[in-house]
Amino acid sequence: MLAFVVAIMLVLSAVMGFFEGGWAEISDAALGQCVKAVELGIYLAGSMALWCGLMHVAEKSGMTRIIARLLSTLIRLIFGRLDTDSKEAVSINLTANLLGLGNAATPTGIEAVRRLEKSSRPKRNTALITVINTASIQLIPVTAAALRSAHGSSAPMEILPAVLATSVCSAAVGIITASILFSEDK
Repeated sequence: MLAFVVAIMLVLSAVMGFFEGGWAEISDAALGQCVKAVELGIYLAGSMALWCGLMHVAEKSGMTRIIARLLSTLIRLIFGRLDTDSKEAVSINLTANLLGLGNAATPTGIEAVRRLEKSSRPKRNTALITVINTASIQLIPVTAAALRSAHGSSAPMEILPAVLATSVCSAAVGIITASILFSEDK
């Protein structure tokens, strides 16, 4: 279905572009934006590689276990009692999100879901980790700051208060809603 919607959008864009400026402008714009997309991808890849590498080092050095202990009260409050593996997977995922790693947090989220499926309340806990990942509470919004910096922002981290406030509010509403909707999950 999504492929159909994208195809319709492309066809309509090409038709409207033709009526507005002709084929030469459409092809110049398309090729120019392709180059910009590749440049942006390379720029973001460097940032993502740095933070993914730091997360890997943190995991191998045992730092994630320390973070798991620090987050254990919060994790227990949200998820209830979890085994050590599940708690560690959730804490790694929360840490990746707190650092604002965006797409780099996805593999840790998938691993957390795999481990939470074996918990005492799998549907509820899977919904909660999904909500928390979607809200993405970020202490350091790396991806957004990298995008702002790539586009010439003189203060790419000035968005921090707004990002923090909106993500905490959306996470709180999502956690409460998921807890209510899945309260009967056994």
